[in-house]
Amino acid sequence: QVQLVESGGGLEQAGGSLRLSCAASGSIFKVDAMGWYRRAPGKQRELVAIITRGGSTNYVDSVKGRFTISRDNAKNTVYLQMNSLKPEDTAVYYCNADLRVVTGNYDGQPEWYENNYWGQGTQVTVSS
Repeated sequence: QVQLVESGGGLEQAGGSLRLSCAASGSIFKVDAMGWYRRAPGKQRELVAIITRGGSTNYVDSVKGRFTISRDNAKNTVYLQMNSLKPEDTAVYYCNADLRVVTGNYDGQPEWYENNYWGQGTQVTVSS
């Protein structure tokens, strides 16, 4: 079973730092784009940061200069380093990834399909 498992959330004071991790597991042939989204209380979910397999990144304006997304392709893992945290960063953070899932083998080559997956979410709370 393919899944994304997040870790690293918690409670932090304003100005502090947290690091989120998200590991993809299961019958995965390759992981393409990976990203982090968040949903704050009473607000819609928003994209926080995204990283391609080649390492190109993009951030929402509100976190630029404070958050850094990175990945380890060998471990199928994406990270979000969050520095200079603000109370408005409080939200449930969700990992998202485009995964190529292995369905079988044909003539020595893996057969796969690509689908988009979500993690279960991890709570980040920043106190003032």
